[in-house]
This record gives sequence, C-alpha cells and structure tokens, in this order.
Amino acid sequence: MTGELDLTGDFAQLAKARYAPESVGRPRGAGSGRQGAETLAVLTSLSEVRAAVNEIAATAQRLISIFTPDLEPDLYEQTAFLDVIKHFVLTRSFAKVRVLLAEPSRVMRDSNSFVAMGRRLSSCIDIRYVAAQSQQRASAYLIADDRAIVYRLRADTWDGVSDINNPVAARLYLQEFDQVWDASAAEHGLRAARRG
Repeated sequence: MTGELDLTGDFAQLAKARYAPESVGRPRGAGSGRQGAETLAVLTSLSEVRAAVNEIAATAQRLISIFTPDLEPDLYEQTAFLDVIKHFVLTRSFAKVRVLLAEPSRVMRDSNSFVAMGRRLSSCIDIRYVAAQSQQRASAYLIADDRAIVYRLRADTWDGVSDINNPVAARLYLQEFDQVWDASAAEHGLRAARRG
C-alpha cells in the first residue's frame, strides 16, 4: 500500500487535471445531462458513486478499465451496472472490459454475477489479479475509454469524484492501470470460480 502522501498527490493531480484546457469546451448536452463544461462531480455516498459508475460506463465506446479491490458488490454486482456492461460488449465492435482485482479472495469465495458474465463473454471481459510485485494501491476507479473517470482515493469509502469529460485525468490513471495490467498475468482461477 502506498503512503498517504502518494495517494494525496494522485488525488491532487486528478483535481488539477479537471481545469486543464483540454477538458473545457465540451458541447452542451453531450454525454450526460450536465450543462456546459462543468462535468466534475464530488461523490460522498454509495448512491452517488453507483450512479456515477453507471453513467461513466455507459459513455464508453471501446474500453472500460476497472481497478477495484474485490469487484465491490455494492457497485459492480448491481443489475443496472451489469446491464450497462452487457449492452456495451454486445453492441460495440471490439469492446473490451478489463478488471484488475487487488484482493481477489472474496470474489473466489462468493458467487459473483460479473464474474459469471465474464465467463460467458470471455472474449470481451478480462479479469486479472494485481501482480504481487506491483505497488499496492488504496484507490479504486473506473475509466471509460481515455476520457471519463470515477475515482475514489480510498476504496473503503464512497468519497470520490467523477468526470465525464476529463481526458487528462483519465489518461493519467489509464497509464497507471496499463502498467499494472501488463505486469499482471491473466488469472484463470477466477474464470473457474464456482457458479452461484
């Protein structure tokens, strides 16, 4: 687990990235119902995070990347989210969902609808365990393509931010995700997890 100073620095980078010129000028009405260029939302509750995860995932055109400790059931085991993912992979050519699990033991213990969907749609949904040599993170996030992000500094709280149009922050965390993804081998044991 990285130190609090590192995590705080990452969070500050996300907040600062929102104000970069690249994130300004989004056409009105594009993506979400929010008006103008203000697309940053502060999240403080499960319902807000759940709505943001569903909204951001629904904007994806080709790639959804999820960094989570254990496929948090309160977020990723919900019917609305599963429907978004199913629609995404079945209606988009070359759609891909990548999931990095930091603590997969609970997923192996419990039946999980997302994992079951991953088994059925294995060419579109890929789940990996974070490699032991990778630096452990306390954060959790979902990135749609390289533009939209839901980010929580600590996975054990619902406090975080979401931005439907922030390519600077999304690319920053996508780069981190890709590094850990490349260092982590595909985990076949997860796909073989017992169906519930």
